[in-house]
Amino acid sequence: MVFCNFDYPWIRLIRRTDKITIVYVDLTPGELHEQHAIDWLDESELKRIQRYRISRPQREFALCRAALRCMLCEQLGCENDQLSFAAENYGKPYALVNRKPVSISFNVSHSDPHGLVAITHGMRVGIDVETTKYERDFDGIASVVFGPNERVDIASVSGIEKAHLFLRFWTLKEAVVKALGTGLATDLTEFEISPDIRHGARRSVIQLPMISDTWWVLEDLSTPDYTAAIASEIIHP
Repeated sequence: MVFCNFDYPWIRLIRRTDKITIVYVDLTPGELHEQHAIDWLDESELKRIQRYRISRPQREFALCRAALRCMLCEQLGCENDQLSFAAENYGKPYALVNRKPVSISFNVSHSDPHGLVAITHGMRVGIDVETTKYERDFDGIASVVFGPNERVDIASVSGIEKAHLFLRFWTLKEAVVKALGTGLATDLTEFEISPDIRHGARRSVIQLPMISDTWWVLEDLSTPDYTAAIASEIIHP
């Protein structure tokens, strides 16, 4: 049996509360931690990584999936070989123990060399991480994925500041979409992130126009090394 060990040098615990656990996954190449990761994978997951033609996506999937399995086994008190995965209509995966769905939600994001994994109990969660990249048509992309106020904010800055602001808005919105689990079926221009978090706040509570009966906690998780965000559903007792 393989045991979860947050002392693995490639898994670092970022936050643990009674509602959410978040870990950072180091996706840099390394024979030892890649082998640790592969030891966690089941037969279908091993076949999946073999279908990738280059090493980077193989490594990203193996390390992030192994970290997820590690976290789920610890939270659910199950053994790794009891754990499996299925997918919802829009492709968002969910966990099963002994082939039965469990009331735990999770989300995974990676942007080489950074990975983030979040798990929660009884509420939807989405997480997104992006490595900073400066050579993009930020204004052009913003016209497709951002609302009017967000586009104004992006157009008001330039250079490195534009890149950072774009990626901040992007990860915040992607975290929401990933929490919803609707993927490409969600039009990113249909909603905007709230003014407080657009203008520098690290945390905000928002509603979405298409789901007016649900509130979401939206949080900026960015560090000097990457841009990231998490969105989690507020469950009222």
